Amino acid sequence: MKKTIVLAAIMLLTLNLVFAQKPKAKDDKSKAEAQANPKPAPASPEKLTSVEGITEYRLANGLHVLLFPDQSKQTITVNITYMVGSKNENYGETGMAHLLEHLVFKGTPKHQNIPQELTSHGASPNGTTWVDRTNYFETFNATDENLKWALDLESDRMVNSFIAKKDLESEMTVVRNEFESGESDPSSVLEERVTSTAYLWHNYGKSTIGFKADLENVPIDRLQAFYKKYYQPDNAVLAVAGKIDEAKVLELINQYFGPIQKPQRELQKLYTLDPTQDGERSVTLKRVGDVQVAMAAYHVPAGSHKDFAAVQILTRLLGSNPSGRLYKNLIDTKMASAVRSYTYSFKEPTLLFNYVEVLKEKSLDEAKAAMLKTLDEFTATTPTKEEVDRAKNEILKQIELSFNSSQSICLQLSTYIGMGDWRLLFINRDRIKDVSTLDVTRVARQYLKPDNRTLGVFIPTEKPDRSEIPPIPDINETVKDYKGNAIVAQGEAFDPSPANIESRTVRADLPNGMKLAMLSKKTRGESVEARITLRFGDEGALQNRGTAGEFVANMLNKGTSKHTRQQIKDEFDRLKANVGIFGGPTQTGITVTTTRPNLVDALKLVAEVVIDPSFPADEFEKLKSENLAAIESNRSEPQAIAINKIQRHVSPFPKSDPRYISTFEEDVADIKAATLDDVKKFYQDFYGANNATMSVVGDFDATEIKSLTTSLFGSWKSSKPYSRIVNKAAQVPTINESIETPDKANAFFAGNYNFEFRDDNPDYPAMVMGNFMLGGGFLNSRLATRIRQKDGLSYGVGSQFNAGALDPVGSFFAFAIYAPENVDKLEVAFKEEINKVITEGYTAEELAAAKSGWSQQRTVQRAQDGGLAGTLNNYLFIKRNLAWDEAYEKKVMDLTVDQVNAAVKKYLKPEMINIVKAGDFAKAKAKAATTDKK
Repeated sequence: MKKTIVLAAIMLLTLNLVFAQKPKAKDDKSKAEAQANPKPAPASPEKLTSVEGITEYRLANGLHVLLFPDQSKQTITVNITYMVGSKNENYGETGMAHLLEHLVFKGTPKHQNIPQELTSHGASPNGTTWVDRTNYFETFNATDENLKWALDLESDRMVNSFIAKKDLESEMTVVRNEFESGESDPSSVLEERVTSTAYLWHNYGKSTIGFKADLENVPIDRLQAFYKKYYQPDNAVLAVAGKIDEAKVLELINQYFGPIQKPQRELQKLYTLDPTQDGERSVTLKRVGDVQVAMAAYHVPAGSHKDFAAVQILTRLLGSNPSGRLYKNLIDTKMASAVRSYTYSFKEPTLLFNYVEVLKEKSLDEAKAAMLKTLDEFTATTPTKEEVDRAKNEILKQIELSFNSSQSICLQLSTYIGMGDWRLLFINRDRIKDVSTLDVTRVARQYLKPDNRTLGVFIPTEKPDRSEIPPIPDINETVKDYKGNAIVAQGEAFDPSPANIESRTVRADLPNGMKLAMLSKKTRGESVEARITLRFGDEGALQNRGTAGEFVANMLNKGTSKHTRQQIKDEFDRLKANVGIFGGPTQTGITVTTTRPNLVDALKLVAEVVIDPSFPADEFEKLKSENLAAIESNRSEPQAIAINKIQRHVSPFPKSDPRYISTFEEDVADIKAATLDDVKKFYQDFYGANNATMSVVGDFDATEIKSLTTSLFGSWKSSKPYSRIVNKAAQVPTINESIETPDKANAFFAGNYNFEFRDDNPDYPAMVMGNFMLGGGFLNSRLATRIRQKDGLSYGVGSQFNAGALDPVGSFFAFAIYAPENVDKLEVAFKEEINKVITEGYTAEELAAAKSGWSQQRTVQRAQDGGLAGTLNNYLFIKRNLAWDEAYEKKVMDLTVDQVNAAVKKYLKPEMINIVKAGDFAKAKAKAATTDKK
């Protein structure tokens, strides 16, 4: 099975990240006139309402403000939502809202390099565009300086962003690159086609990313007019959450946003709604791909309608794994490899999607017929109370856990603001609690009708059975006088410094050798995070057992002698516990997110799952099918192909070795050959807790948890000895290869080499900062500034540097996603920037800004309990404590630019960088040749 290492930097590719260029300076004359004629102080904000700890205010200019104090985290999140999305675009303007999101990062006269500012303040930022709204947010270390900076930034770019023609020309190619990236995913494109077929007139039928011709040709004056019309205080909601003083923050908001004048224009109400669908519609998509997909969509009410909660429950009853009707009728019968049922929370009537994925060697028609039969027959019998309660628990668990994070709620509010009012978050939660079996049956009968459906075929009928979609509710009436539930428990004001964390961490050794680290503190909502790592085997004993080891980790939660897979899932939902189990042939990791009242029972169930698995044969066969489908979906993807190729090259282990990185073909063969007996034997030979580590961070009783952990795991031992497999950097010849991936609109670039280096090397801090400035930060790095901002070649580009804590293995990795026709330009730019860093070095100013951003990012990371639990767990294994962090960070802050430049020159070796490029280069060359002839 696949043993590919997941590279965190690649996650950047899924984000809508943008950055800035330097524009013109402010007019000195205008500045002098403003100083001579100061504006009057803005009127005090008006308090409107308060629900469950969130208070709403309105400024005199119409800006709505939501404040959500949370003293338990050393962070603040500023999130501004504009009530404008792709539905507001006119003919020829598709993608304009999203394109504008990118350009707003290009700067203002006051903030000329926004990405640099975001990096220097250690912020975790982003901007996102959806059908009903656009939002921009930053999460940062809770200091007065950072808060004032963030409010100044957002108030300034609300009305003073350049939206310049030169920025449009460079950023358009980046957005087009993002558009082409989405075009490589057949399932994503199929959803767009189904959606555009389901909506005849409403703009929900258009993709938010827009149409390529519009992106390439939109005039700058139309984009500027769009910006001036919608980016105004009376069309925005500003949310601030975290460690704040509410009165002080409100005063600052009024200081920064209050002087912005309310515009004179009137925003026209959108009135276009689709007519009632009068017959089944169909669409067919034919593209290169590796799995077959069928999809059926039904019109359903807006997210604010009272029926929507029952529609959400309906999606769980249909698509939940393993209890959903679609799962039982298609996965259990092995007709399909994956199913889903989902909907979107939109302000206006939306769609309910049902999705089935089928391997190429199986019948799509058979699976599609079974899906439609399941949907058509759902209304024949009322679901049981147990089924509905299970679905409600699934949804409510996630909602309630999200309330333990003010940052999470702050960002979620954008969705409900887009729906019409932030309080719909709470109202929808309450409605879900009240959904009955009859409610689910009623909405199923109302909306799951063939004449209300869009899929891959057209079927005429003599008697149309149409679904009338109810009008959008009066939201003001819906939320009027709403008070919500009691505010969740508040946490303590916790100092995330290494010294404080270390002083409050308690460590212990269990009788069998298992190690435990505990950090008890008061948290919001009594939240708690736990991490467990089981380590087993040695290099000799694990030979040729990699596939069985990966199957064991994936089978643990599929059943025990006491509980079925469904019962395990139901119990974790009841306990409000998110539990993840993952692993392979050398170790298995377990993550637990829950609350203090449920921690003990959740850990007991985790222990049952890992100590008493039953390995059901039917679940094993389903897992094999799911894994085969996952592999097939990657076989033609440029990113997966390039990463697999380069990792196989730099880590050339023998096929028998547990670290061996297999080809896609080998994966398929290994999975098909795997037996349940092999899996059971692996578990019997290796699993135990005598070499395990465990950490717990959050609201819990340390004495109680230590005693519980001892009783659950303290006597559980592996039958075979454990010895850590030692790694070393392999010496391999440097390669530069291109791999053809036909019919893929995007290409992927990967550069990687390993070398002897450990994180106790004196040059380690300097190399960390050298890479941070080369390819890290918020797209303010050398690579991003050149390749994305200046040349407009890539939507996502960056680099990583890692070094082992125990073994001397250092690794440099760089990546970029780009259009195939730009393959030569991208590689030239990459090499030029690498050589420039080596020959010219960094400046003292660059290093100072990088230090500030890097150190604040470290603080923010330690403020996240899940990440901190992972650190404490790992440190138990490598025998470190937070004193190491304190010393390491001091070394970084004491660095000189000469030290960084010397380290980069010593270890960054262009001649050693292995390069693999995957894309449809042949098509790009043919297109270029045709253009040249013309």
